[in-house]
Amino acid sequence: METLNLPTYSFSVKSEAGRNYIFDAIRKKYIVLTPEEWVRQNFIRYLVSEKGFPASLITVEQQFSFNKMQKRTDILVYNNLGDPVVLVECKAPSVPITRNVFDQIGLYNLTHHVPWLIVTNGIKHYCCRYVEHEGNYQFTDFIPDWSAV
Repeated sequence: METLNLPTYSFSVKSEAGRNYIFDAIRKKYIVLTPEEWVRQNFIRYLVSEKGFPASLITVEQQFSFNKMQKRTDILVYNNLGDPVVLVECKAPSVPITRNVFDQIGLYNLTHHVPWLIVTNGIKHYCCRYVEHEGNYQFTDFIPDWSAV
């Protein structure tokens, strides 16, 4: 898989019937290894290993309804009280991060109401935080540590 702009991690990968699978430690099962899944698994590992996020508070591909349509979040992190606090949208490294990607995560956040949004394609990472007294999001030049969310 492509080298990402993240630390290098080792994963359990297997091949079956001509397809590669990666073990997802959050979902506790092997998942088809697509370029987007490669980014998702590396970013989860980054959040846990580098940023101190508890793996037990992370959900992956959690289904929700939006405008009577079924959608899935890539990564959703909860705080110790069970409130969602970080929403991450992952794209394959070949997918440019455009306004459409930000629109997508913004629409998802109409349901989840998290203070932190992160968009990544594994190469470029963008993070913004909701500033309540201003009523809008401001981009940051960092991904927050668990202690800051």
